[in-house]
Parts: sequence; C-alpha cells; structure tokens
Amino acid sequence: MFSGLSKNIRVVMERDPAARSKAEVILFYPGFHAIIMHRAAHFFYERQWYLAARFISHLSRFLTGIEIHPGAIIGEGLFIDHGSGVVIGETTEIGDNVTIYQGVTLGGTGKEKGKRHPTIGNNVVVSVGAKVLGSFTVGDNSRVGAGSVVLKEVPPDSTVVGIPGKVVAKNGRKVTAEENYEIDLRHDLLPDPVAEMILCLQKKIDMLEKRIMQMEENSSPVETVCQDGEIKCGEGCLFVTGKEQKPQA
Repeated sequence: MFSGLSKNIRVVMERDPAARSKAEVILFYPGFHAIIMHRAAHFFYERQWYLAARFISHLSRFLTGIEIHPGAIIGEGLFIDHGSGVVIGETTEIGDNVTIYQGVTLGGTGKEKGKRHPTIGNNVVVSVGAKVLGSFTVGDNSRVGAGSVVLKEVPPDSTVVGIPGKVVAKNGRKVTAEENYEIDLRHDLLPDPVAEMILCLQKKIDMLEKRIMQMEENSSPVETVCQDGEIKCGEGCLFVTGKEQKPQA
C-alpha cells in the first residue's frame, strides 16, 4: 500500500512542474486524492460490497470533482492533472503511466450491459476536454488532442484530433518492454487537419490559376463586338450570343 502511495506521489512530481514538494502533492492535489480513494472503492467493489464502494466513489466526487466508477480498472502511474470534470465509467480499463487532463470523459454508448467503455493503453495522454466514447482500445503511446471526440479504435503510436477523432499522425515507433519510454506531454504540439486541408486546397487553386494563365497566353485573341458595332479586341467589349450580350471575362 505504502509503495503504491509513494509511486503515485513520484508520478505527480515527475509530470507536474508546479509540484514543489511531496507534502504539497499529498495535501492539495485532487487527482492524487481521487486515485487513492478509487483504490479503496475498487477493493470493496471486487468483493461485491457495492454500497460501500459507491459511497467512497461518491465522497471522492464531492471532494475532488473527479468521478471514477469503483468498477473501473486502473493501472499504475495514472496522473490526473487538475482533474475537475473528469469522468471514468464502470468498465473502463486504463493501462500504466497514463496522463489525463481536466474535463476528460471515458464513457460508454448505449444501455447494454457488459463492456461498454474504452480501454486505454500504456503511456497514453488524453488532453483537456477530450471524450473517448465506446468499447474500443486506444493503443499504447498514443495522444488524444484537446476537445477531440474519439468514437473508434486508435492504433498504437498514434495522434488523434478532431470531431469525430481522426488519426493524423502515426510515427510507427516500436517500444519494447525493456525500453524506458518517456511520456510525451506536449499535447499542444498536435497536427491541425483542417488547416492542412485548407493549405492543400490553396495549393490546388494556385496550380489551376497558373494553368488558366498559360492557356490564355497560348490561345489566339478572341474578336469581340463592342456596343458601337465595331469589331475590336480589348477590354470593355461584349460577347454577342444571340439576343443576349455578356461582358468579356
């Protein structure tokens, strides 16, 4: 038990530069408090003492603003930063060394019994306000961007952003069990698929404009009929098509 407490304190000290002492973590970090109280609630839940488990969970929510169902399975090294508004559902499974920021929901879809919440792999970062909804897996070493809504499985080593969430980066890094993997907390440095699409469209527009200019330069001059009846080439003239007259493009 005490080794688990020590590890939870060490996790906060490693990942939050604002943490200046162990005493500060123990006294003033709601994420730390929520995890400790969840361990107790889960202990009772596994023994089918559901009322006691839900009481501890409810008390934890009241004190910390973090709601973790006592049935959720949480690995070692979970860090909940700030934590206000975090919701973790009953059948959620969280791996080791996961980081969760405020406003995150690990929720289910539908009213079916059984597994209906996500499984979060090891070394995953779930950024501010992200929603992961449904029974699927977010692969190891992945990052979920702030405000994203993830509705389907995420491969390992991926970055997901957007509504609905899309995989926008997959570096293919192989992480072995023996490797000392460093968690990437730079969740502000994520690709922007909307901006990339706009840039792609702008490049295509530039290309089309150049092709149109080349076609105009290579084509022969078009004779137009001016309003005074003289045949000329130039600006201010009108094409004559039947009874309608249209300005020259």
